[in-house]
Amino acid sequence: MKEIITDRIPAVSRFYNSQNQALTDFDFKFEGALDYKAICYFVATGFFLRDTTYFKNLKTIDPSIKLSVEDNQIKQQEQVWDWHYSPRDITLEQAVDEFAVLLAKITKEQVGDKQVVVPLSGGLDSRTQAAVLGSNKDVLSYSYKFENGKDENFYAEAVAKAQGFDHTSYVIPKAYLWDIIDEIATLNHCLSDFTHPRPMAIKKEIAKMGDVFFLGHWGDVLFDDMDVSQEMTEEEQVQGLYRKVVKKGGAGLAQQLWEAWGLEGTFEESFRADVAEMLAGIKIDNMDAKIRAFKSKYWAPRWTSTNLCVWQDLKPTFLPYYHDEMCEFICTIPEKHLAGRQIQIEYLKKYTPQLAEIPWQSFHPLNLYNYKDYYTSSQLPKRIKSKIKREFNERILRKPPTTLRNWELQFLGENNDKKLKEYIFGDKDFERFIPKSIVADIYKNFKEKDAVWYSHPLSMLLTLSVFTKKRAV
Repeated sequence: MKEIITDRIPAVSRFYNSQNQALTDFDFKFEGALDYKAICYFVATGFFLRDTTYFKNLKTIDPSIKLSVEDNQIKQQEQVWDWHYSPRDITLEQAVDEFAVLLAKITKEQVGDKQVVVPLSGGLDSRTQAAVLGSNKDVLSYSYKFENGKDENFYAEAVAKAQGFDHTSYVIPKAYLWDIIDEIATLNHCLSDFTHPRPMAIKKEIAKMGDVFFLGHWGDVLFDDMDVSQEMTEEEQVQGLYRKVVKKGGAGLAQQLWEAWGLEGTFEESFRADVAEMLAGIKIDNMDAKIRAFKSKYWAPRWTSTNLCVWQDLKPTFLPYYHDEMCEFICTIPEKHLAGRQIQIEYLKKYTPQLAEIPWQSFHPLNLYNYKDYYTSSQLPKRIKSKIKREFNERILRKPPTTLRNWELQFLGENNDKKLKEYIFGDKDFERFIPKSIVADIYKNFKEKDAVWYSHPLSMLLTLSVFTKKRAV
């Protein structure tokens, strides 16, 4: 008998089947009776809820579960930890210093003396990782921006230069999806859509770098407040989460499929009832901590973790913000210290002021010392000037608008449109799975009504199309 304990935020899914056999990621098979309700939830949110997959006979093992396994048979499952809110009476300065010690400990444990590869951006999570790695010429960093997108490389290059990292900047080109769609479908088992894992576009290049990847995922959730009222009723909690997790246009497509597949009731009623049940299982009174726990327990493992496969397929991959000790640390920090990203901001200002002085992308051109002035009257002329320049370029000079979203690279333009239609139209197996009228309706609305609103439903239809092809093999 061996024991397996799943992480508090699992970076890799573990599965089990209807025979209670423990399965690895590599045992995922596209076979069995479909779970239509789970698929409706999937198209609405972009991730599978709880332990569900496409199939009734294939489930994921929850976080923080101790498994007793014998001859690959699960004999017992026991929950060994859960999210809680147990704030200690400490100052912000104490919290910052404790965070510094913990992050250094986790970093040493995870990467040791290996050559580290760290993706950088204009945000706080990767900047904090750059800080803990120190001024180190043996660290390799990279960044990327969209073709015709905002220059995110600018901030990453500044961070890398300040720390002495060997840095490479990339541009994610339009239409890269069609060259890698089969590979990403094999890696993530179609458990997520394909427009979000941008590193697939540079996978061959980053494969040649270093020994281990050091990723900053989920720091923005753990080290911030959830911007909710402490006076929320249960109904308001459910409503708030519904708005957070259901994507634009997602509920409409989910309801169309719900009716086509003859499921009882409505998608929204069913989804809200399940969310209410999940929230009730989180025994936390503080609303910010409760919503963070919900997202960390149900969203991170099934959404964020799903596309970690891009890096995991290449070399060992570590995530300090996923670490069990980091999760426990967050549960003991007063919410007033987490609000507004204070811990990371003060950590950078105290330990690496050279990084704190670099503009923060969200508040450009301001940095961590003066970003609070962004919405003051002193910064208003700069923001107006930037908006006028942008509109002049687009309306007068007829320059293409800045690419802001993943799907714009994949779905806009004649060549993209041709490839997209090859996947979602004309396949008989797909038409038996998803009624042709629904596909045509979503596609038409994307082209003629509101591309932003219908981009998510269209992306999910593409995902289901590829899933259908995988299932037919």
